Formats: sequence, C-alpha cells, structure tokens
Amino acid sequence: MGTQKLTKAEIIENIQQKYDNLNKPDIHKIIDEFFEEVKSGLEQDRVIELRGFGTFEVRTRKGREKARNPKTGDLVAVDTHGVAIFRPGKELKDFVWNLRQEKN
Repeated sequence: MGTQKLTKAEIIENIQQKYDNLNKPDIHKIIDEFFEEVKSGLEQDRVIELRGFGTFEVRTRKGREKARNPKTGDLVAVDTHGVAIFRPGKELKDFVWNLRQEKN
C-alpha cells in the first residue's frame, strides 16, 4: 500500500505555515504537552476521548506461559501487560472510507 510517513516535525512545519504568529519551538512544546496529557490520562486508567477523531484506552492482555518468539522460534513466557487501544470515531472512519473511494 505504498504510503509515506508524516512525522511530528512535518506536522509542526505544517501548523507553523498555517499560523505564522506561532513559532516552531512553541508548537513543538504544545504537541509534546498534548502527548504527555494523553499518556498521563492513560496512566490514570482514563479513557481519552477526542470527539470527531477517536478514543484511546489501555486494556490488559493476559500473560501466557507458552508463547513463541517470532524471531527465534523459542517458547517464552509472557507476563500480563497493558496494551494501548485506539478506536477511530465515526467522523474519522467516514473520512477514511471516502478517501479510498475517491482514489479508485
């Protein structure tokens, strides 16, 4: 599916071009603080709901005694651990759905 990455640096550049009254270091601080707030909320076992975009939450994945290391093929034990879950919101789902229809 040959997609290109959009990096945080590119996002900062794009925002700075739209809002020339903001400088890149300030935009960088705002974005970093946003991510810290999301991580802090997840750490407190809160669901992060961004209306029109999606929802982040942490779920617990049970540990297993018999899991296979895909690189070596060895059997290993995996502890119970948290996993980050993202569920896209309706607006994002609709947007992406329509993108694929427009490209065909």
